[in-house]
Amino acid sequence: MNGPSATIGDAVDDTMILITGISVVLLAIITGLMLYFTYRYSRKRHPVAEEVGTSILLEVTWTIIPVLIVMGMFWAGYKSFREMRDAPEDALQVTVIGRMWDWSFEYANGKKSDRLVVPLDQPVRLQLKSLDVNHSFYIPAFRIKEDVVPGGNTYLWFKPQSTGPADIFCAEYCGERHSYMMSEVVVVPQEQFDVWYQSDSAELPETKAWIDAEAAAAQAPSDTDEALSALHKYGCVTCHSLDGTGNKLGPTLKGVFGKEVTVMVDGKEISVTADEAYLKQSITQPAAALVKGFENLMPPPAGMGPDEIDLVIGYIKELK
Repeated sequence: MNGPSATIGDAVDDTMILITGISVVLLAIITGLMLYFTYRYSRKRHPVAEEVGTSILLEVTWTIIPVLIVMGMFWAGYKSFREMRDAPEDALQVTVIGRMWDWSFEYANGKKSDRLVVPLDQPVRLQLKSLDVNHSFYIPAFRIKEDVVPGGNTYLWFKPQSTGPADIFCAEYCGERHSYMMSEVVVVPQEQFDVWYQSDSAELPETKAWIDAEAAAAQAPSDTDEALSALHKYGCVTCHSLDGTGNKLGPTLKGVFGKEVTVMVDGKEISVTADEAYLKQSITQPAAALVKGFENLMPPPAGMGPDEIDLVIGYIKELK
């Protein structure tokens, strides 16, 4: 298994091994009987067909045994399903927000991140929400997956048992950039998680400095760090590059400040200067003045506060 392991993952693996094992045994038995009957009752050995007598015992046997096998597989799957739905009351509560095309995570204390950071050997309950279309939250390493439905109330939980990163995917086609809708869950020791959880920075606790609370507190994030954090948290970098790279979903943010931009307003083509007012309108009302050549795909960044907007605009101004 790549990445950290989880208790639910073990239950799913056990169920899968059981069902696969039963299927392989049945395949071998059925294939063997087919070959035997083909040989034993071939036309060469039985040129004249014969009436085969009935056997109540045989019919009852091959009815009861498959029923017991199927019920056994059902019970194994049901037990693991019940475990998936029965989240412990003391689990860490995290809200997962899916949007085209990224994941973001909000913790009970208000902390937000674009990656899921969780403590080792502690249960985590994920409340799943979608801001637009159907998504499916999937962590292959943990063997957990759940649909994320607009207006719906879905959840899942897991208990990581080893440290390390694991990939997060969207397992349901949700539009043009579906394959880019990826994130990461990072499992860290409890002490390291506590320092990160209480800090103001969204930076992942990946260095020893995070073990020392005083050192972490002294590392105040810069405006650039906070602006980059907001751009990732609200999914801006999914469609807008920061290095001038072309993207058919959205214009690059590099060098845009002060530039003459051709936009569509009420169906009319006009030229505007990308000043602070333009950038603010583009963030809060993306459809008001759509850059020519691009579709109206950008939703307003729900939850982005005025301070974060100012930080992002300040960062774009310096992005030459």
